[in-house]
Formats: sequence, structure tokens, C-alpha cells
Amino acid sequence: MERTKGIGLIAGPLVFLLLAFWPGGLVSPEGDKVLAMAAWMVIWWITEAVSISVTALLPLLLFPLLGIMELPDVGANYGSPIIFLFFGGFVLALALEKVNLHRRIALTIINKTGTGPQRVILGFMIATATLSMWISNTASTVVMLPIALSVIHLLIADEDGFTAKDKNFALSVMLGIAFSANAGGIATVIGTPPNSVLIGLLENEYNIEISFLRWMTIGLPVSLILITICYLVLVKWMFPCKGLEFAASRDVIKDELHKLGPASAKERRVLLIFGITIFLWIFRTLINDLIPGLGLTDTAISMFGAILCFALPFNFKRGEFILEWKDTSRLAWGILILFGGGLALARGMSASGLVDIVSGAIAQSEISILFTAFLLISLMLFMTELMSNVALVAVLAPVVAGIAIGLEIPMLHLLIPVTIASSCAFMLPMATPPNAIVFASGYIKVHQMARVGFILNCISIALLVLLFQFVIPLLF
Repeated sequence: MERTKGIGLIAGPLVFLLLAFWPGGLVSPEGDKVLAMAAWMVIWWITEAVSISVTALLPLLLFPLLGIMELPDVGANYGSPIIFLFFGGFVLALALEKVNLHRRIALTIINKTGTGPQRVILGFMIATATLSMWISNTASTVVMLPIALSVIHLLIADEDGFTAKDKNFALSVMLGIAFSANAGGIATVIGTPPNSVLIGLLENEYNIEISFLRWMTIGLPVSLILITICYLVLVKWMFPCKGLEFAASRDVIKDELHKLGPASAKERRVLLIFGITIFLWIFRTLINDLIPGLGLTDTAISMFGAILCFALPFNFKRGEFILEWKDTSRLAWGILILFGGGLALARGMSASGLVDIVSGAIAQSEISILFTAFLLISLMLFMTELMSNVALVAVLAPVVAGIAIGLEIPMLHLLIPVTIASSCAFMLPMATPPNAIVFASGYIKVHQMARVGFILNCISIALLVLLFQFVIPLLF
């Protein structure tokens, strides 16, 4: 790994120099520089030569020096409204985690689904996906893993030992948690970073707005379908555990809930803020229609919820609030910088004419629209097994937009399924943090994850191609 990092560290700037100053040029003087910049960033992102967030700062340094954009224009991308939308989501997630409300929600869902092995697996998957809609998929997985391990330990300690059916259950519940964490985030704008990168690109470059509710009209059904497919593939096909009985699993869940005790006043306060924020996100357009001139935006609602967590006193006399600024030390600031770098790169591609060149080339070709969609979805999905999905969307989304323009189809029809594909990484442990976390439990081998993941990847591609062809044109 260290050798890969070293090679990437040197290769990035070397490839940049080679492409930027290619004899005779490649596409255009400015286009060559942006292309070189993108290549440098991709190499550092793939090899993780430095932090992916540090790589995202390169446009801030080099675009002004190369004459692509002025520094204020580049810097504006790092303060885009979409970044503050996600910042507000991060803060709300911090509040949920600080008062342990996310754990209570997860345990309550599992407790309601039943004690049969397949019902337990389904409960874990629903709970993980529900959390992943609102907090990071990493946090969702970390919450669920110890609960799942407690249930698995019951099987190891029972009279017949750890049988083949027990092992299938362990595999299904572990992979179910990881896959649900990945798919659950598709449902909302703040559920996974690629969604926000896409929406930021559309707002910044094309003045196209997708509201929180409008995204959910496509994101939530896709998320539910993917989770259902994952469940059926795991428990009905790849790792069946029919006939396995362990009523004691209900006792484990009840014990965990008992440890939490009754819901505290802080939990109820956070739940209220969270509920108000979600209500405003869902009914924003209706509220704006009822109150002309209000101009409520998803970002404003997100910041409203975040500020309430800091400003609404829990105990005014003792100066207690739900969140204090020191709590933000756990906030994923690097992801926010990564958003900014992606938006800056997209703006550079547009300003240099690179997107126009791509769209022009596609317009002159005779390539099939459906086949193009299939290739782009497949490319995104399998590449996200190897590199950060946020970085991948940041690089490819502007290019996909140019391809859509060249094909003379609405860019949303192509961009939405391609972006969703970036969240469908089911094959490799290193593809996403949830995959890595459950793999580290020791109950999963690489070949097992790769086998079921490849099947799910192929099904996901088919689903997204159908989405492109038949569903998205009806909704967007």
C-alpha cells in the first residue's frame, strides 16, 4: 500500500505536466490544463497518495495559477449552498449520535420485526437503512455491528455449536448490514455524499434545482428495491438459514433496549428538532406556495435544524445545550472540502470548454443512447469498487452531463442513474467503509463478499438501466 501511495504521489504531478504541456495540444490550451488537473486528482484519489480531502484543494491552488479561473471564483465552490446543506445534515447526525437516539431507533426497529432468523436479518437491514438515510453509512454500520455480534455469539454458544446454518446467518446479517448502509443513503439528498455532489453540480452549472422531496420520489423507491433484492439474494439464494431457531435473540435486543432506559429529555428534544427539519424538507414547496416571498430552501432548513441543536437551551440555568461547538471535532470536515473540490473541478471543465467538446463529439457520433447509459452506469458502478464514490462522481458527473447534451436528452435522465450507481458497491471490502467494517468482524471472506457482490452489482446495473429507460423520464 505504501508503495502504491509513493508511486501515486510522484505520478500525479508528472501526468499533470505531461498532459498540460503535450506537444501540439490535446483538445485546447485551457482544456488541456483542466484535463491534466483532473488526471492528477484522479491518480491521487485512486492511490490515496495524500488524503482525498487534501487532493480536493488542488483546484484552489492551481486554477488561478493556470489562468482557468480567478481565485474568488474557485473559492466560491468551497462555500456553495449545497455544502451547507450537507453541513446541517452532519450536525443533525451528530446530535442523534450524542444522545444515542440512533441506537434506540435501530433497536426498536429490530425488536418489532420478530425473532425468526430471516426476520432478524430483515430487522437489521431495515434499521441500518433507516439510519443511513440520515447519518453516515459508517456510523450506521458501527451502531449495528455490536448488536449483530451479540446475536451471533448466541449461536456460537448454543448446544450444537456454530453450524453451517449458523454461519449462513452470520454471513447474511453482516453483509445485510453493509449493503443496507450503502443502499439506504440513496433515499435522501443528505444520505450519501454523491447525491449532494450531483445536486450541487446541477445548481452551480445548470441552474437546475432538485428539492429534498423530489429526490426522495426516485431515491426512496430505488433504495427500497435494492434492499429487498439484497435481502432475497442473501437469505433465499446465497446463504439460506431456514429452520434455524433462536428465540433468545429477542432477549438480546430487549436487554440492549433496557440498558438505554426510558427516552431522556435530550433524546426527545433532538427527535423534535429532527422531525421538524424533515417535515420542512418534505413540505418546503407547499410552505413557499402558502407564504409568498418566503423563499425557503433545503439549505436554509438544514441550517435551521443545525443552529437549533446549538442554540436551543436544554437547561438554561446550567448553560446546557444539545450540542456545543467542541462536538464538531467529530464532524467530517474533509468531506465538505471534497465537495468543494469536486464542484471547482466541474466549474473548471465547464469554463475551459471541456464539457462542450465532449458533448460535441458525442453529438457527431452514432452511438446508441441506451447502450451509452448502460456503459456509463457499469463504469461508475465497478469503478466505485476501487475509489471514493464522491471523488468519482465529482470527476465523471460533468462529463456525463456533456454526454447527455451531445445525445440531446435531458441530463437528469442520465446523471441520476449514474450517480445512484456510485452507491452500489457490493463486491469488495475496500469499496466502502461499511463493507470494510463488517469484513473486519472475521465472519466474511473476500471471495464470499465478491461472489454475492458481483451478482448484486449486475442486478443493480439492470435496475438502473430500466430506471433510465422507463421511470426517470416520467418523474423528471
